[in-house]
Amino acid sequence: MLYFNNFRHIRKCLSRSSTETLIHAFTTSRLDYCNSLLYGLPKYQLSKLQRVVNASARLVYCAPKMCHITLLLRELHWLPVFYRIEYKIILVTFKVLHGMAPDYLRHLISVLPPSRYNLRRNDDSAVLLTFLTIRTKKTLGDRSFTSAAPRLWNLLPTTIRSISSIDIFKIMPKTFLFNRAFN
Repeated sequence: MLYFNNFRHIRKCLSRSSTETLIHAFTTSRLDYCNSLLYGLPKYQLSKLQRVVNASARLVYCAPKMCHITLLLRELHWLPVFYRIEYKIILVTFKVLHGMAPDYLRHLISVLPPSRYNLRRNDDSAVLLTFLTIRTKKTLGDRSFTSAAPRLWNLLPTTIRSISSIDIFKIMPKTFLFNRAFN
């Protein structure tokens, strides 16, 4: 993150929108690349990445180091790192369920078959996923896509799970997670 110092030097010459574009190009794109692998990491490890996001938000607004970051993140509409990871897993799960993902991912999750005895399923268009049962308390298996995808997908409201358009779907879970993060 050596380029942060370079950004600070040229920040006064840049507009807010161009600074935000540079931050997306150099920082958030790297945070989002394969960030689903970070699912289940302890908070102390995710906090290091969150500090990078916080510094980026402060740089966009030319805010002092000790200002409250929640207001800046909310105004930029940036999710905290923990929720960015969840969003990415949910988006990949959507792509798997709608045939937009590679075959190797399709075999990692399975849809819960419809049953007239399942009281949780009140809408046939909203897909629920089956959970992989893991016997030990905390393992790497808990962090795998096979385990994380059904857990996060089934927590989504029925209205979000029943969306079939990718363009609409990209907005709805982000708004749902944004409300969970900041409310």
